[in-house]
Amino acid sequence: MPTPDLHCAVDLASPPAAAPVPPVRVIAVASGKGGVGKTSVSVNLAMAMVNAGQRTLLLDTDLSLANVDVMLGLSPRFTLADVFAGRCELQDTLLEGPGGLLVVPAASGKRHMTELLPQQHVGLVHAFSQLDVPIDTMVIDSAAGIADGVLTFCQAAQDVIVVVCDEPASVTDAYALIKVLNRDRGVSRIQVLANQVQSAAEGRQLFGKLERVASRFLDVTLNYLGAIPRDEWLRRAIQRQESVMEAFPSSPSAVAFRDIARRASQWQSPPGPRGHVEFYMERLITPTRSAVA
Repeated sequence: MPTPDLHCAVDLASPPAAAPVPPVRVIAVASGKGGVGKTSVSVNLAMAMVNAGQRTLLLDTDLSLANVDVMLGLSPRFTLADVFAGRCELQDTLLEGPGGLLVVPAASGKRHMTELLPQQHVGLVHAFSQLDVPIDTMVIDSAAGIADGVLTFCQAAQDVIVVVCDEPASVTDAYALIKVLNRDRGVSRIQVLANQVQSAAEGRQLFGKLERVASRFLDVTLNYLGAIPRDEWLRRAIQRQESVMEAFPSSPSAVAFRDIARRASQWQSPPGPRGHVEFYMERLITPTRSAVA
């Protein structure tokens, strides 16, 4: 895939009265191991942001075992595998999901997609930087583990959410992911989300386990984003191929996702490019209708 220029050209003819539009916020959702509900978190966080009035794009970067489209009951014509094969452009993969959520699906069962070179992952990041779609937030559902693609997409995002549940392997693998992101990719701030917890106290305890080890051995700041409760309504929504935000908006998990989305919207954006690969999604300054009038 060709690597487009990261920097968007600003139209110098734009009226000086037009206020600059803030950059798109990019949030990567990751986990050390599979089976912790990471994709469910990505889907429902994205839907919570849509319901809060944010124009949101959900990008599936699990390039070989994708299932965002399955969880939302969508039938894609093209996926990222078609983009890499030259059968379509990135824009052609866009799907419109519930509530106007935009979705870019990846492929499932495509073994060659696990063998992409590091520069191809970087090329995909750059290609998204040039995608001409009016959005406020992009949520990235990454693959589980510490593969190169996972690290690149997390490094390229402004914020990383690591999902953990109450299993010893989940906590151990979450720490391994945080360690590699911090030491090898320079990620210094990570949000931790406890999933499928029985109580708020259990979520705090999970975060405490990670924070104690990370503060001792790593130069990273962990923030506790909150917890999603173990919820029968969430399981039913998954079976119906819907987000719990749409299917059961009053359920405990839906309430929790709305709270998580509210907290995420209050994060302070980085002041500018950080000097390495990233989704550089500065939007063009365009005149509003009132300014034109």
